[in-house]
Amino acid sequence: MEELTAAGIGIAAISYDSEDTLAAFAERRGITFSLLSDDDSAVIKDYGILNTVVAEGLGPNADDPEVVADVHRYVAAAVFDSPQLRRMINGTPFPGTFMLDGNGQVTSRFFEEFYRERASTATVMLKSGIGLSPIEAIQGTTAQLKFTAYPSDTIVTNGKRFSLVVEVEPGPNMHVYAPGAEEMGYRVVGFNMAASEFVDFEPVEFPESEIYHFEPLDEFVPAYQAPFTLLQEAVINASAETEEQLEDVDVITLSGSLDYQACDDAICYLPVSVPVSFTLEFQQLDYERSN
Repeated sequence: MEELTAAGIGIAAISYDSEDTLAAFAERRGITFSLLSDDDSAVIKDYGILNTVVAEGLGPNADDPEVVADVHRYVAAAVFDSPQLRRMINGTPFPGTFMLDGNGQVTSRFFEEFYRERASTATVMLKSGIGLSPIEAIQGTTAQLKFTAYPSDTIVTNGKRFSLVVEVEPGPNMHVYAPGAEEMGYRVVGFNMAASEFVDFEPVEFPESEIYHFEPLDEFVPAYQAPFTLLQEAVINASAETEEQLEDVDVITLSGSLDYQACDDAICYLPVSVPVSFTLEFQQLDYERSN
């Protein structure tokens, strides 16, 4: 909240839940920002995000294989086992985040394909170009560069989309090779995470590079000479099978490496691989609802 406020951003959560449900949830979780009750789904409809799959799953074509598949992807499928809960969820939105400017105009939006996945606030801030204060950062120095690695969120839960960040500062007169340099035989900088049974990783996002002229060989190659940031998005797998496996898990450890090859104006150094790891606290979802 402090970082959002410092960036001039306010926050409100809107759902179709009643005021009583939201008040109980806010008290239980210690929430201090606004929770707004859209109990007739009017705002949800105005924003064009009403989850029509719910109605299809309750309608005459409920047994259609395509409808069943959509229900499992876009609706809390387990809820369909309860007739009472079926009626309750008719009016829910496709969940996501909108960013609005001071005039109320939408400037960006963040939505997921799978109903159980959510982009964390920290990830939304990073994707919006708003810097974060690193939490539990790992710092390292090699002969060619300095780096700081940290997770956008230190607490995660089922379906949470978060980011792993590496800020790299090449040393004086050093350059690190960027995507495209592999075509010339160089090792491109990479943030490579080992596979995890609980976490799915997206491709690394690279910033725009520059073309470096290596005069001894008269080569023009993509590289980074100024400080740059690599962003690795990740999401806690939200399948029913993984949720069951996570029931007794309190901590998730992710391991990987920062790999690169650096050169100065005269010498190309051997490729380097620096191990990095992150320890994240895992919290179970809050399923409690008031009647």
